[in-house]
Amino acid sequence: MAINELRSITTFIKAAELGSLRKAALALGISPQAASKALAQLEAHLDARLFHRTTRVMSLTDAGQRLLQDVQPSVLGMQRALHNARTARDEFAGPLRIAGPRSTFQAILWRLVEEFCDLHPGIQPDVLLEDRVGNWVEDRVDVGFRLGPSPHEGVIARRLFPLQMVICGSPAYLQRHGVPDSIAALASHRCSAFRHPGTGKVMPWHLKLGEQMVDQPVVPAICSNDEVFELQAVLAGKVLGQLAGVTALPFIRDGRLVPVLTDCMPDYGHYHVYFGSRTSQPLRARAFIDLAVQRLADNPEYVIGDEHLRRKNARRRTASAPRRAAG
Repeated sequence: MAINELRSITTFIKAAELGSLRKAALALGISPQAASKALAQLEAHLDARLFHRTTRVMSLTDAGQRLLQDVQPSVLGMQRALHNARTARDEFAGPLRIAGPRSTFQAILWRLVEEFCDLHPGIQPDVLLEDRVGNWVEDRVDVGFRLGPSPHEGVIARRLFPLQMVICGSPAYLQRHGVPDSIAALASHRCSAFRHPGTGKVMPWHLKLGEQMVDQPVVPAICSNDEVFELQAVLAGKVLGQLAGVTALPFIRDGRLVPVLTDCMPDYGHYHVYFGSRTSQPLRARAFIDLAVQRLADNPEYVIGDEHLRRKNARRRTASAPRRAAG
């Protein structure tokens, strides 16, 4: 006969503590018949009588007393561990493991983590930034950010904002080399290219032609696997670059970068925040997800809008005027 050892032992311990099988059943939330069956199975399994029983009283035999001394500490320790595991989900302070891409996202993620820690000083963020797609299960990630679909099954996604890929240059570069007016004109310009840190491949520029997205290879005047380095080269006026909109936007706003070929600027996908079942998450993870959605979802601060493109057209005319006068 199969025996449920955990139920049988917990029934035995509770009956020994309360001196009554009926009281033990009530405390454990099972029927008296189930409690009696569990105890009988345990005695049969051990081939030992554990209690002396009368119609009113039950007391431990010597074998029962020895078993109680041996198993009670372990069972109580296991029950404490289970209780701690249940309550830990509702504790706010503690570690929070977050994963996200290094390129384009680290500044955004820092602002989010900084605000969350200011709101909840007991949080201990553990942030993993890398462009390769790691194994979030093996890395014990609570909350993950990623461009595009999740590489893992069984996770929940909330869409945040689009990743725009904008070609831009500094006013000095455009003054010196002119403004490209077509994709074909890029062949006569100095262009930067991004080498993917995970694969080592030089990435083409992603452009929109009509409703289609196309990959446009460029001959790089400068190539790097670091977006910040590429940004510095573009700001210095050495090259045109295709940069993530969230990276270029602060410099477009202050006039240090000018977007070009904006009709070809694609939305290259959307950033998402990924997480497991909300019912099994720590409270701190759920709160961080809510803050991420509140701060990032469709936030115009991270999207190049029409007002920036109109400002670009004015700058382009200004940059082009001296070249026409010189001609």
